[in-house]
Amino acid sequence: MKFENQTAIVTGGTRGIGRGIAEAFLKEGATVVATYAGNDIAAMKFKEESLHYGDKLIIRKCDVRDEDAIIKFFAEIESTHPKIEILINNSGIRKDQVTAMMSLGDWNDVISTNLTGTFLMSKHAVLQFMKNRYGRIVNMSSIGGSLGLPGQANYAASKAGQIAISKSLSKEVAKRGITVNNICPGFIDTELLADLPEEQRKEYMKDVPMKRFGKVSEVAAAVLFLASKEASYITGASLEISGGL
Repeated sequence: MKFENQTAIVTGGTRGIGRGIAEAFLKEGATVVATYAGNDIAAMKFKEESLHYGDKLIIRKCDVRDEDAIIKFFAEIESTHPKIEILINNSGIRKDQVTAMMSLGDWNDVISTNLTGTFLMSKHAVLQFMKNRYGRIVNMSSIGGSLGLPGQANYAASKAGQIAISKSLSKEVAKRGITVNNICPGFIDTELLADLPEEQRKEYMKDVPMKRFGKVSEVAAAVLFLASKEASYITGASLEISGGL
């Protein structure tokens, strides 16, 4: 129960990798506030399947692109949980298209969710963390930020931007016991990969030296380490979980 008596916020925390991270924190005793943007069905399913955690799991709808909504969200959470220790910036979307054909709307949607959302959530979490001189921020970036896969200019820019933000923010808050790090997953076996044609899955797998896709639990384990007290001297760092890509 490494995280007992700690409160963790996981954005995009009701499905996929986010849900896996939320569940890992719950198993280690944390109270988890999982946010989601609009998929009410997935959020309700997560809550129904997690009744054994009781009031340890809190689910809230919150648009990470909307600062007013974020201010309201933090005010509500702090009214019942005045000490928040952990923020996992996991909210993210993809809208792939080759750059020459990409619409400005698709560019802005991805940047505002993945990058501006990370900025806004981190900004308001840090204000809370500084009061207690302790905090952990982990951004769910991607190897796409460094590889720059075709058709993902918006996604790659947003993920590289998360790493850049963490470099600056980590230096600003280091003296206050707050760390800011990044996890950069490769191909992880979630519904996003499951929906791909089988031939495309095989092609992606060929590129992975380990010849398999990663598991959500393997990503969650790394997140928990960077969010732990034991990781107190790691900040501004990025950890790839990619099977050697």
